[in-house]
Amino acid sequence: MSTKSILFIFTSAEKVLNGMPTGWYLPEAAHPYYALESSFKIDSASPKGGAAPIDHNSVEMFKDDESVKFLSDPKAQELVKNTKKISEVKADDYDAIFVVGGHGPMIDLAQDKDLAKLLEAFYASKKIVSAVCHGPAAFNLANKPNSSESILSGIQATGFSNSEEAQTPYNDFVNILPFSLEDRIAERGGSYVKGDDWGVKVVYDGGVLTGQNPASAGALGQKLKELLA
Repeated sequence: MSTKSILFIFTSAEKVLNGMPTGWYLPEAAHPYYALESSFKIDSASPKGGAAPIDHNSVEMFKDDESVKFLSDPKAQELVKNTKKISEVKADDYDAIFVVGGHGPMIDLAQDKDLAKLLEAFYASKKIVSAVCHGPAAFNLANKPNSSESILSGIQATGFSNSEEAQTPYNDFVNILPFSLEDRIAERGGSYVKGDDWGVKVVYDGGVLTGQNPASAGALGQKLKELLA
């Protein structure tokens, strides 16, 4: 195993704006985890610390081997049940950061100033910042060193698309979600790149690694493994 370490970031949000339950999305943690865990040390953090809430819809929807294994794997479950507080984490202790998706990040991670500072520290040190699906919402407040310019500015990035969101019950950007992720990436200066709805799309540009949707999570994990190697 490499001596390199990766920090997984999980949401602490249990509900979206209208009270519908949310959390982190099972395959978006499980698939990258199993792509990486045999090669790197993995730690976890969330805004509140402690147990990070899972989106139970993702448990019902994803019954693939890795997702099922993740739910009963003691080491993996330790990762999600005993997260550190983001405010107590130091970028110097890790070689890359990865934000797990789910609708939860749209609610809390997008506005988390401690996470923004942490992401900025990774970025300034030229360490990989990565996220999948709604995870790039976490980049909302993160800027380049000594600048008001977003870390997304001038690069290509992806994340959950408006056309995919339209196929979910969460496609109200006022009463359910605070914004459109696709639109926000563009608003922060990024060039939004889209693959097929529900297909695999991973983009690496300017030190930022993003995946479009749940199907992209495993491929993102493999790409992160390659980059760190």
